[in-house]
Amino acid sequence: MAEGGTSENGLQEKTRAFPQPVKVQLIRNTKVFINNEWRASIRGKRFPTFNPATGVKLCDVEEADREDVDEAVEAAKAAVQRSSPWRRMDASSRGKLLHKLADLMERDRLLLATLETLDTGKPFLQSFFIDLDGSIKTLRYYAGWTDKIHGQSLPIDDSFMCLTRHEPVGVCGAIIPVGQLITAAAANSNLKRVTLELGGKNPCIVFADCDLQLAVEEIQKGAFYNQGQCCTAASRIFVEESIYEEFVQRSVENAKKIVIGDPMDPQTTHGPQIDQQQFDKIMDLIESGKNEGARLEHGGGAVGEKSLFIQPTIFSGVKDHMRIAKEEIFGPVQCILSFENQQEAVERANNSPYGLVSAVFTTSMDRALSVSAAMETGTVWINCYNALHAQTPFGGYKMSGNGRELGEYALAEYSEVKTVTFKLTETT
Repeated sequence: MAEGGTSENGLQEKTRAFPQPVKVQLIRNTKVFINNEWRASIRGKRFPTFNPATGVKLCDVEEADREDVDEAVEAAKAAVQRSSPWRRMDASSRGKLLHKLADLMERDRLLLATLETLDTGKPFLQSFFIDLDGSIKTLRYYAGWTDKIHGQSLPIDDSFMCLTRHEPVGVCGAIIPVGQLITAAAANSNLKRVTLELGGKNPCIVFADCDLQLAVEEIQKGAFYNQGQCCTAASRIFVEESIYEEFVQRSVENAKKIVIGDPMDPQTTHGPQIDQQQFDKIMDLIESGKNEGARLEHGGGAVGEKSLFIQPTIFSGVKDHMRIAKEEIFGPVQCILSFENQQEAVERANNSPYGLVSAVFTTSMDRALSVSAAMETGTVWINCYNALHAQTPFGGYKMSGNGRELGEYALAEYSEVKTVTFKLTETT
């Protein structure tokens, strides 16, 4: 199934130095995990999970239902009662537990990366170097915060003294379905607080003064990472007219180096889509691009008759009204549009209900600062893409969500601020 890719991408010569996936004979933990133990679901429901690269069934997994969630919530509530061991534990000891979890993930990093690739089809090296690395660093970052969350002493009028305390909100649930449904449910459920990181139709603006090859490579990392199945995918690329044709040409040349194949092979950089439903949606949008007049420069088809692999796809001549320029594709499709001036580029980039991330490629610091200030997105990358770090907040504007994850900003989402005011009496 290997397609494209030569020694130019530097992979073939270095393969032996790369970490290798482990052989998974049996997937042991397939039950729901509640109150520190694996257990069968109350209703006994199970669902199969498949390797999207081969179609082979991996295992059956216990499916948690409403009753299981209720039990998990009750267990979590008990764990944060004032008399519980967790509440009595000092802050630095909690940090040690997070560090221990990070240590265990380091220990089993090869196994966890292998399981991630088996389950999702993501190339193994991406699972190992990006997903696991990011998870471990995030745990260590917040382990350092456990004994540094504190309030303030505030000057106020008359003979009062005021201090603030930051206290935990309580039990939190992390859910990964359609965000709009969560918002509606929260609105009808005692004003539950929610933070949402939703979809995106993320614009990149490429100016003529940029490092062109850098822009091509960084944007394609954003467009094709995880086969485009990424909320931050670089899906709308606005390129200044004077460099437009060269940008398209270089993008095609760069895409030809992408290696499609077995996700477990360290040389592979492009795997399958997650399932048949997503595959069909992407192919439908690719067809719409052709039908609406965009020029298919590269890819656009499936790899093999019965697989879930889709070629990295590049369209030029894309117009703002086309479906591929408006809808979140969540697949390996790069849409390249042209612009004449900065004001036009910014206005068109912002003309979207989404506002998750954006990128600007230029060597002018003035332009970088002015354009980043004008972008209606939660993150703006300058001369880079997908530069995500545990220390920096992440979230979206508009329909791309609300609230922030990561960094110090995320702590506010999980804490309540309590004001404590004292009336002082003068003594003589």
